[in-house]
Amino acid sequence: MLDILGTPESDHALEAAGPATADDGALLDAYSRAVAGAVDRVSPAVVHLQAKRRPQAGHGRAELPAGAGSGVIFTPDGFVLTNSHVVHGAAALEATLMDGRTLPAYLVGDDPDTDLALLRLHADNLAHAELGDSAKIRVGQLVVAIGNPFGFQATVTAGVVSALGRSLRSRTGRLIDDIVQTDAALNPGNSGGPLVTANGEIVGINTAIIPMAQGICFAIASNTARFVVSELLRHGKVRRSYIGVAGQTVPLPRRIVRHHQLATESGAQVMTVEPDSPAARAGLVSGDIIVGLGGEPVTGVDALHRLMTADRIGTTLPLEVLRLTRKLSLSVVPAARPSAR
Repeated sequence: MLDILGTPESDHALEAAGPATADDGALLDAYSRAVAGAVDRVSPAVVHLQAKRRPQAGHGRAELPAGAGSGVIFTPDGFVLTNSHVVHGAAALEATLMDGRTLPAYLVGDDPDTDLALLRLHADNLAHAELGDSAKIRVGQLVVAIGNPFGFQATVTAGVVSALGRSLRSRTGRLIDDIVQTDAALNPGNSGGPLVTANGEIVGINTAIIPMAQGICFAIASNTARFVVSELLRHGKVRRSYIGVAGQTVPLPRRIVRHHQLATESGAQVMTVEPDSPAARAGLVSGDIIVGLGGEPVTGVDALHRLMTADRIGTTLPLEVLRLTRKLSLSVVPAARPSAR
């Protein structure tokens, strides 16, 4: 097999490869221009965020560093997107701009369930980047991540969209849907920075990496960010409904699925019911298995969470429940989740 490298046919193949090598150089130039162009447009809008916490009693009055991350200004009047875990619980926030200015940053609101937060800067002549449509990006598309890993300001990495529609569990335990997976390298300090296209449009907010993995990084889709921003600006919080149960995902016996002609082979088993909650008023008890809500199948706890949207607050919904071997049809009226009222 190795001898073929010295045959005339192989020499001919090498000659034929010559023009392709030149083309590769041209493609590399185009790639470099695309990355550089995106960086030129977006990097002035990327900020380094420093979170400070209050000192413990007896440890002086000065605020202490609590963490750092990145953010991106996405409006001319100084609104900044970042990760909730970068700013959550901070007593004060400082933003350092590319032009060297250091400004106080004010928390408008944060949503730990999507790991997003909205800040505001008050200053003139602020550069900003545009929020793009994450529904239009494709697997294999060039993307650029800009941030401040380990405090190195305005660090740029490039890669491609590796996958779309991933789910990632937030620190609150809820699943964040529509996650963008990329192989653009991210490190601690990149959190909250933008993932942008070659046109300089923000299509994600960088949020997480898998430790010990190579080239598996995640960003919250810009369309999710757009929804969260609108909720935070309108209500100061992201409204979600709840029914007041704690549960776990369980498989259903096949004979029960066949007997009741269920649309799912798993459900959300109720472990506890909060007193005076919508679930308690609906008649749910510990041990019940929720298999449907509002005409939608419930395959488990995550599916139930996805159905708990703001538009269901105060709306009477049909609730399908398995109690032992019986199927019950109940009604429930979801309320605003207490933490989001």
